[in-house]
Amino acid sequence: MKQLYNKVDKKSIAEMERVLFDGKIVVVQSQREAESAVKYLLEQDILGFDTETRPSFRKGVEYKVSLVQCASREMCFLFRLNLIGMPDCLIKLLEDLTVPKVGLSLKDDFSQLHKRAGFTPGDFYELQQYVKTFGIEDQSLQKLYANVFGRKISKGQRLTNWEAPVLTEAQKKYAATDAWACIMLYEELERLRASNDYEIIKMVEPEEVPAENN
Repeated sequence: MKQLYNKVDKKSIAEMERVLFDGKIVVVQSQREAESAVKYLLEQDILGFDTETRPSFRKGVEYKVSLVQCASREMCFLFRLNLIGMPDCLIKLLEDLTVPKVGLSLKDDFSQLHKRAGFTPGDFYELQQYVKTFGIEDQSLQKLYANVFGRKISKGQRLTNWEAPVLTEAQKKYAATDAWACIMLYEELERLRASNDYEIIKMVEPEEVPAENN
């Protein structure tokens, strides 16, 4: 029986083995490449979804979403929105009702994407809501992955420049891992729910620990 926790101690994550997406990563930088990518993605049975935005370190300066990453189990496409904007084929993917797409903090992603183009989100599953049905209180992808799989997703690339002329290999791996991990989490949680082969262990907060009698 798998043990899941209502909360994960962040300190324990540092000691875990790092996980990285080991499939094929394709950087999408043109309309033609975007159309080919969307065609592939809409033929899959499930997708993982995430976005990245260039961080701003100056007050009053904000950037639009730089990257949309959408992954199957074996392949991840990185749509460079700062170069191609929001092509019609990508909007078609976002509005699609036939292929389930799993993400985390989707409300924030959609809010930012709407600054580039209008669309009505299609068949999306929000992990932050789904894990609550298991009694899991954590909301970050890193903590959820550590809880379910006992492995670490590094967040070291999060504040890098997502509008750089060329994305580094580390950036590409980071972006792809985040999208792919959403599929892995959803499918494992679905398996556990179907088999009922899990238990939730409630972590006791330090202030809840009873004081010992002298």
